[in-house]
Amino acid sequence: MAKVKTAYVCNDCGADFVRWQGQCTECGAWNTISEVRMPAISAKSSRSLGGGYAGATVAKVMRLDQVDLQDVPRFSSGFAEFDRVLGGGIVPGSAILIGGSPGAGKSTLLLQIMCYLAAQGPALYVTGEESLQQVALRAHRLGLPTNQLNMLAETQVETICQLAQQEKPRIMVIDSIQVMQMMDIQSAPGSVSQVRESAAFLTRFAKQQNVAVIMVGHVTKDGSLAGPKVLEHCIDCSVMLEGDGDNRYRTLRGTKNRFGAVNELGVFAMTGQGMKEVKNPSAIFLNRGKDEAAGSLVMVLWEGTRPLLVEIQGLVDYSPLNNPRRVTVGMEQNRLSMLLAVMHRHAGIQMSDQDVFVNVVGGVKVNETGADLATLLALVSSFRNKPLPVDLVVFGEVGLSGEIRPVPSGQERLREAAKHGFKRAIVPLANVPKEPIAGMTVIGVQKLPEALDAL
Repeated sequence: MAKVKTAYVCNDCGADFVRWQGQCTECGAWNTISEVRMPAISAKSSRSLGGGYAGATVAKVMRLDQVDLQDVPRFSSGFAEFDRVLGGGIVPGSAILIGGSPGAGKSTLLLQIMCYLAAQGPALYVTGEESLQQVALRAHRLGLPTNQLNMLAETQVETICQLAQQEKPRIMVIDSIQVMQMMDIQSAPGSVSQVRESAAFLTRFAKQQNVAVIMVGHVTKDGSLAGPKVLEHCIDCSVMLEGDGDNRYRTLRGTKNRFGAVNELGVFAMTGQGMKEVKNPSAIFLNRGKDEAAGSLVMVLWEGTRPLLVEIQGLVDYSPLNNPRRVTVGMEQNRLSMLLAVMHRHAGIQMSDQDVFVNVVGGVKVNETGADLATLLALVSSFRNKPLPVDLVVFGEVGLSGEIRPVPSGQERLREAAKHGFKRAIVPLANVPKEPIAGMTVIGVQKLPEALDAL
């Protein structure tokens, strides 16, 4: 029997320590270091697993100009939105990690994809959380074809890879990585060592056998992927399926992609027949009334490689509290506090005695600074109780000195807005197109007071 050694690993970042301590010196978290037992791996067994995450079995030095640059053929998942997030399709031999909160629809989406791909080639769906009967019942409820998809209920990673070598699938789903375990690791499934070694083993298997492996990952209460940080480092692509159980729409956002652009966004709708892709996301996020309302404004975001029109709502109300509330849904709260300070300093509008609420309609999370100007104009509209035109669209970044900075892809954003019937736009002066856009009046501003005067 191999000698067992003890290590102390941080549950948040995966850092190793020789002894237990209260705080992780790598990530700064407290009480996250736990003891794990790992057997010593011999040189023979380490060679059998491959040389690293990339799956290379033979070490060889090559010049950079000798590397083969032929394109790797991708294959479609059956969902154009899913392919968009992955960079154009699934790459053979890639390791993909999809995370999301419980009930977001991860298993439903992957079951639909696997049933579609099983009709084109061998596919294997490995479930460790549900029984085969539960998965079959879901497939029948969704009306999916069930006569070609191979199923396996197993949690031992070595057994899964051994059976997969016999079946030779083109794509394999692991649901989920937190319940997988390796026989050589003595800790419980879901621990740092089990998740790290299981993901590394599956990634090497994907590279060596040229099999696309999709792993389902759990999330913590703060919305981040559970397990060590090395889990996100060893895989090729990481995507998050976001959406509340009471919200019909789900957004699939790419956070890491070695084969395409990052921060791509795909939109799905949860229906009784499973996940349906939304071809025109701007149409669903602009489902607003025809009447003008104070505090409601449309902004143009840039998600990956396409523009997205989203409605933002602001509400400003008198606060009897000593510390008025600053509540945001869909954007960072610290960003809102900074914008309010800029507006007070450079526009003379003070809201220190007001409760400020900001909501991004449709469950979209705003990660770019192009929403700054629209956020401030919506708040000023609510503060003054002055409705804004329904055909007005706004985007632009606000600097600390009150200047309106340009954002990338300004002309594409304006064309997308004009396509949806918007007649007026307030944008940074540097984003004003040289050639006018038919049917749209574009107002360029350089300072925050100019934008307020343009309302």
